Amino acid sequence: MTKTTLHKISVFALVMLITGAIDSIRNLPATALFGTTLIFFFIFSAIIFLIPAALVSAELSAAWPEESGIYHWTRLALGEKMGFLAVWLQWVNTMVWYPTILSFIAATAAYLIDPALAENKMYLIGVILVTFWVLTLINFRGLHLSTQFAGFCAIAGMLIPVVLIMGATFVWVLSGHPVQIHFTTHNLLPSLGSGQNWISLTAIMTAYLGMELATVHVREIENPQHVFPKAMLYSVVIILFTMILGSLAIAAIIPNAEISLVSGVMQVFTRFFDAFHLAWILPIIVVMIIIGSLGGVINWIISPAKGLMQAAERGFLPPLFAKQNRHKVATLMLLTQAVLVSLICLAFLLMPSVNGSYWLLTDLSTQLYMFMYVLMFISAVVLRHRYPNKPKAFTIPGGKYSMLLTGLLGLIGCAITITVGFFPPDSINVGGAWHYEIVFSSGLIVMVLPVLGGYLYHHYRGRHL
Repeated sequence: MTKTTLHKISVFALVMLITGAIDSIRNLPATALFGTTLIFFFIFSAIIFLIPAALVSAELSAAWPEESGIYHWTRLALGEKMGFLAVWLQWVNTMVWYPTILSFIAATAAYLIDPALAENKMYLIGVILVTFWVLTLINFRGLHLSTQFAGFCAIAGMLIPVVLIMGATFVWVLSGHPVQIHFTTHNLLPSLGSGQNWISLTAIMTAYLGMELATVHVREIENPQHVFPKAMLYSVVIILFTMILGSLAIAAIIPNAEISLVSGVMQVFTRFFDAFHLAWILPIIVVMIIIGSLGGVINWIISPAKGLMQAAERGFLPPLFAKQNRHKVATLMLLTQAVLVSLICLAFLLMPSVNGSYWLLTDLSTQLYMFMYVLMFISAVVLRHRYPNKPKAFTIPGGKYSMLLTGLLGLIGCAITITVGFFPPDSINVGGAWHYEIVFSSGLIVMVLPVLGGYLYHHYRGRHL
């Protein structure tokens, strides 16, 4: 066996990398809100977004292995300014994402103290701020989880809890307990004319974000043209299986009006363990989910900043942001992240309910990421046309127009998601449609506006060099 072969990624390892980057137990309560209709929309979303995003990002990663990532792809296709916009969208969406995952962790931890705290805004804000600032300061030392511990976190925080939720629901149904959903033809085939049904795409697309981060490994595969489509197929099946069954499990046990977006997972475990007199197991589940979720957050604190540092090095941000300490960490960038996350936490005070605040942040994060994907799909089509003979380890199957068709399919998925993102579900208290529209639109503007400052700084710096 050659040295090169030793470092090749197997189909199984690639499947684990992809599913690990996508699957998240915290997304289950949001998708559970939509009951049995989520089956159709999960599959529909995989066709119009998940699969196109995987194929496109895999080809781009294979074609430009030395300059991989959304900044370089967009810069090559659309220019420096669009590259900065793309990487900014990728970075700033994670700033909005942090409060959602940390509020999930806070709500889960509340079940060790008092479950009522999961609906207390000040408790959630307090835990989010303390946790994120502590993790930020720890990351000043360049902390990275080992792949072994990261794997443990994925199993403890996602795989085991999801399997337990599905198993608990199976036992719940067999034991004759009431089920909150019904698998009728009417429920399984939603009315596509209903805007409320389409709103489920916001929650579902959130569960699919991040595929482009996993496909960078395509160049480390033996025979990627054959192996990657197979690994992608397995990954999509696993993602759909776990997300659909996990969501349905919550919808089956918890009445729709009672589902909490931050503690829906713990609601299921609490109700099940109480019914079968197994409450002593609950603290074990809580600790597992907290460890698993924190493991994911730790690695994400540094990773998004690295992409933005590329833009800083090209003059879109002051050089101070790219300055690294002796542990090779851009401390000012991490401090900026912490301050921004702290301010975004105030969104919990802008909505009348915790569910409303969580949906607002989830929706805002998803929309920002969707705009980035729009740039990625357009860039992919441009680059295939501009460099038709570019050597690459993987090319989207289907011939000359495969990239065009795949890109268009992905753009359609993005367009639909962006459109429905401006409308909240009727089942969530957001203080009225107009209140939500104003806060949501203002959030989008505030998150994107600094890009103009970057353009001005880049122009000013270019004139004075």
